[in-house]
Amino acid sequence: MRGHRRLAIFTLVLCALPISLVVGQQPGAQDMRLPASREWSSVSGDLNNSRFSSLTQINLQTVKDLNGAWMSPKFSDSATSRATPVAKDGMLFITAGTRIYAFDGKTGKTVWNYDTAPQGPRDSAGTGGQMYIAMAMGRGIPNAQGVATGDGKVFVGMTNGRLLALGERTGELEWSHQVGDDPPKPGQSISSAPAYFDGVIYVGLGNGDYHVRGQMVAIDAKTGKELWHFFTIPGPGEFGHETWPKEDDVYKVGGGGVWQIAGVDPDLGMVFIVVGNPTPAYSGEVRAGNNLFTSSVLALDIKTGKLRWHYQAIHHDIWDVDIATPLILYDAQVNGKPLKALGAMRPDGYLFLFDRQTGKPLIPIEEKPVPQNTFQKTSATQPFLVGAESILPDCSWWKDKIPAGFTLGCTFQPPSMPPPSSDPPNILAPRTSVRFIPMSYSPQTGYFYALASANLEWRHRADDPYYAFGPTGRVPGLKNFGLIAAIDARTDKIAWKKDIPFSIFMRAAPLTTAGGLMFHDWGDGNFQAYNAKTGEVAWQFQTGVAGGIGGAAISYELDGEQYIALSVGPSLCAFKLNGSLKPLPAPNMPPSTGGELFTGPITDTNQIETMTLDHVTLWQTGVRYYIDQFEFNPYRARVKVGSRVTWVNNGNLVHTIMAQDGSWTTQRITPSDEGSVTFDKPGTYTYISKEHPWMYGQLIVVSEIPHDGSYSDEQANRGKALFGQNCSSCHMQDLSGNAAAPSLIGETFATHWGQGTIGDIYNRIRTTMPQSSPGSLNPQNYIDIVAFLLQSNGLPSGNEELKNDENGLKTMVKPSNVDFSAPQRGR
Repeated sequence: MRGHRRLAIFTLVLCALPISLVVGQQPGAQDMRLPASREWSSVSGDLNNSRFSSLTQINLQTVKDLNGAWMSPKFSDSATSRATPVAKDGMLFITAGTRIYAFDGKTGKTVWNYDTAPQGPRDSAGTGGQMYIAMAMGRGIPNAQGVATGDGKVFVGMTNGRLLALGERTGELEWSHQVGDDPPKPGQSISSAPAYFDGVIYVGLGNGDYHVRGQMVAIDAKTGKELWHFFTIPGPGEFGHETWPKEDDVYKVGGGGVWQIAGVDPDLGMVFIVVGNPTPAYSGEVRAGNNLFTSSVLALDIKTGKLRWHYQAIHHDIWDVDIATPLILYDAQVNGKPLKALGAMRPDGYLFLFDRQTGKPLIPIEEKPVPQNTFQKTSATQPFLVGAESILPDCSWWKDKIPAGFTLGCTFQPPSMPPPSSDPPNILAPRTSVRFIPMSYSPQTGYFYALASANLEWRHRADDPYYAFGPTGRVPGLKNFGLIAAIDARTDKIAWKKDIPFSIFMRAAPLTTAGGLMFHDWGDGNFQAYNAKTGEVAWQFQTGVAGGIGGAAISYELDGEQYIALSVGPSLCAFKLNGSLKPLPAPNMPPSTGGELFTGPITDTNQIETMTLDHVTLWQTGVRYYIDQFEFNPYRARVKVGSRVTWVNNGNLVHTIMAQDGSWTTQRITPSDEGSVTFDKPGTYTYISKEHPWMYGQLIVVSEIPHDGSYSDEQANRGKALFGQNCSSCHMQDLSGNAAAPSLIGETFATHWGQGTIGDIYNRIRTTMPQSSPGSLNPQNYIDIVAFLLQSNGLPSGNEELKNDENGLKTMVKPSNVDFSAPQRGR
């Protein structure tokens, strides 16, 4: 499975080299091929993506004296940033909202900002000489990963597939190039941060989940002209095309997005990338075969872009479990000899290690049988590492943690088809969740450092193979938590691991340094340094910013002083020894629900249906619909005490609605019939279908439904429709978010917006949403969507509509929702 001549070599067991890996010596030069030192000129710090700094001034002994050096001005338009900053020539560069910023690395003062918005008034914070992207270029915003520097320029990938080059000192646009198809196909986006080396930019194209064929592209840094491109889904006559159906052209919308920054080895003359999942993501029946080169590691020729070798980590992926973290290039020793190695983290928490020159595994890999589904044309086997340890718990760990009515499956359990299929309809399986968070590698310890979240998902899907999101399904009370772990590269086993409460877990990459430290920021505002060898906390600083919005830390040196810098929500912050800024008071955090609560919008109604019609709008395939016979509509309802609540059976299955604790029940309800119960006491009730006990709903009975808010119910309903059309493909129909888009409900919403104003929310979505075409809706549409978000988070409605005026937009956001700390019946 390694390129043309090696496709058939590794069948059931992939022969591995005898392994005795020893970390090489730490070099000290400033070549981009070596670990970052004085500067941090790409989001990964170096061409190896190691996220390691060779600076030692801040170390285990001195870190106690680390304090804030400066805090930048807030980003414009209520923007926050998850991007990793880049440090070059005394400046820090970062993206936030529609803008690219340059800050002085010593003082934090704004040097310039460049606004990519195609219209509207411009902020006055930047220097002159900036220019707007012409409307002909199409809308788009900088992607969330960050920028690269080189050749006196700052390179920025946009969500509309355009690559920008700005003058490093001036912020002026020097050139702009449409990567991939021009005009771009819907959904075509630069989804990775650029990598720069020796006059060439390497950038990935994708958003492959939206039915676009992914590409890796090399661009001349001086002119913006394409040098070569590589399609991650091979076409007719190309190697690998035989792993796609021969009878149709499904490969043209086959996915395979390049989501993460490339690794570059100029000495070997290779560029290394990971390729995303195939599409449609959960529907293998329309794409028989292994579907190369999706869910794979690829080595491409640096000059031509031609394939040198490949390894597919998941065959015929129907779980969205592609390798979604950047590859790390590192130096090892095998049998006493130096070897150029590569580490790839599969989302199930296993670290795959390869000889990066040949693609041969350094840890044995065995092909093992997995559960089968003939209709979905599953692969008979999947790769398993021999003797390695996953940082995630295995499926047996979840045995006593699943809600009543469900059964437990494992990682490769295929999603169930809806009735009348004979597939089991109630399987929960571990979600492979080591995704989107870059790792760090320290040559000092020989450890990889990785973050993960652990949770379960309901494995059932839509009939429509092109419905974007399935496994779908709402399950109350699922436990979830985060973790951070160190993996020894010599043994591929866990060196240390720490659980992190999910309420503060943040998707930001770790930073390691030659000072023996690992840095990471958490959602409660605590920025921490760990002993990289043991995992013990060595230092922490309260930034005062909570909500899980922020980015990864970097390290750089100016005038003999080492700095640590990262985005903390609405600003960029830097630290140094004996800095003058002291820790801030801890922010107010909403009480953690501990995974016990229902989430999703609450609807004021006394009529509940037993079947739900969901829909999602996709850029290329239009509106897609999903009839879910195992979801109540609405999932969460609120009524005034004394109300008679009616369940209408609008599906094809028989239901008896009953409290989970058995305290009340309807009669048996056949299709087209209904059943009712009157609720005379306030409370929160969990109920199920007796015949289908994995089908849950929530009823909230209150003394009075408040109607003294700043928006109307009719306006919120308009906003709900607009959200479904423009936002749900990323943030999900129930606002729960996914790996690439944050939740817009519950704790996340309350933490992030509870201290802000309605205008802050409006400005954020007005300037950045939808990502495919930010600012494309009219102001009233955005206001209506805000009304829907307020309603979904329990803020009361009123008689007047929310208006785009000073009074409405200055109103503070104070999510009230239901008091879930009160005793609840039927739980």
